Amino acid sequence: MTADLSQMREPSRMPSQNEMHAALEKRQGAEAVCKLQAATVAVCGLGGLGSNIAISLARAGVGKLILIDFDHVDVTNLHRQQYKACQVGMPKPDALLANLKEIAPYTEYETHFEKVTAENAEALLAKADVICEAFDNAEAKAMLVNTVLENMPEKFLVAASGMAGYDSGNSITTRKVTKRFYVCGDGKSDVNDGIGLIAPRVMLCAAHQALAVIRLILGLE
Repeated sequence: MTADLSQMREPSRMPSQNEMHAALEKRQGAEAVCKLQAATVAVCGLGGLGSNIAISLARAGVGKLILIDFDHVDVTNLHRQQYKACQVGMPKPDALLANLKEIAPYTEYETHFEKVTAENAEALLAKADVICEAFDNAEAKAMLVNTVLENMPEKFLVAASGMAGYDSGNSITTRKVTKRFYVCGDGKSDVNDGIGLIAPRVMLCAAHQALAVIRLILGLE
């Protein structure tokens, strides 16, 4: 007699907040989970870097994520960014929020559909313990780095530089610039050099940034 597998499958269900908390503690340790859940991280730019950073941090149990971007999901984003084809045209903060709520429903989220500028950065980032720079524009990167280092010296800043092309992933590193400023990437590759962005290498850099954030929250500078 052939078994009816459809009857043997357990129905899907949403785990409770306590269940998800216990699962995190089992894998990551109670002390680490406590520190992560008490932290607030801002992700500035929700493209290939930012969308992957946010998902990694949400999975790790960071208590609150501030998600900031002024762009819409485009079909050209889908090969490396954490969006779905059905979300093309949506504001990135809204689309990423929807996806994150499916992954980490009990995390606290704050979204801003606007451009980060030297004028509004302090207000947008005031609640963050750690700030992630995840822009794809050199001028925007420089603006955020300068603004945070000059006006918010008590914040940790994790930025990125260089993740384009097909070079080895081993060339992507995390470098400590100052006590509160870290840069991830290969430090040299740029899409303006005629080379493109591919998902694995962008995700590697995003993973470096997310891990740097987690280590800073845990006091593992």
